[in-house]
Amino acid sequence: MIQRFATTLVMLTVLSNTCLAHKLWILPSQTQFAGDDAWVTVDACASNDLFYFNHVPLPLQFLEIVAPDGSEAEAVNKSMGKYRSVFDLELTQNGTYRIALMSKFCFASWEKDGERRRWRGLPSEVKDAVPDDATNFQVSESLGRLETFVTKNSPTTEAMTPIGDGLEMIPVTHPNDLYVGEDATFRMLVNGEPQEGLQLSVIRGGTRYRNQLEEKKVTTNAHGEFTVSWDKPGMYWISTSAQDDKTSLEQAEVRYLVYSATLEVLPE
Repeated sequence: MIQRFATTLVMLTVLSNTCLAHKLWILPSQTQFAGDDAWVTVDACASNDLFYFNHVPLPLQFLEIVAPDGSEAEAVNKSMGKYRSVFDLELTQNGTYRIALMSKFCFASWEKDGERRRWRGLPSEVKDAVPDDATNFQVSESLGRLETFVTKNSPTTEAMTPIGDGLEMIPVTHPNDLYVGEDATFRMLVNGEPQEGLQLSVIRGGTRYRNQLEEKKVTTNAHGEFTVSWDKPGMYWISTSAQDDKTSLEQAEVRYLVYSATLEVLPE
């Protein structure tokens, strides 16, 4: 119970600060594998510098892994350290895996005895957290999705079937087939529908070791698609946010949506 509370508190603290300098990400050791014996190690962190461990780890209780055949895969050797969480995944199937950290949280505030109170937690817990005599009650929800993709031998697409809830990135170009000098196209969905006019940030890792962020801004077209030109190899972070009114709580009027993906771009 204590461990569950601690890990949830970490994620809530991080999510409430996403408007600041901290970036949330998961980072695979590599994204393409060949042969029969294949393992990937994945880090999960919120940091000031991209792909550098200097803030807080992300809890793994919201980890979801989809195997190439669409079934659920299990991570092993899970560990949560001071600055990062880590786990291993054996790639037992040929094809592409989708690795994601999912999170759904509720943010509430109300007045009691002349004081403003605030609370953060799971949507299922809000009724027990707010007193019956609370006034001026306000509540919102958040849905976050952090993703990466890894492929053993030949790439496949079954694991990337849309869920239909919140922000999702559906590859037009396969996410494990990215090379310098080639364009890549992806489609952004909100609740299963293409989203036009969504602005995304594209940043190459290693920001700690250069003076310029080198951030690219791209915007989705009428089909929800955007295209990125890769000019340097490395691990890249793509992120965006949006909001809607598809809340699970009757009292909530807004739901904040956050998405990020880590992609590997190889030399030409």
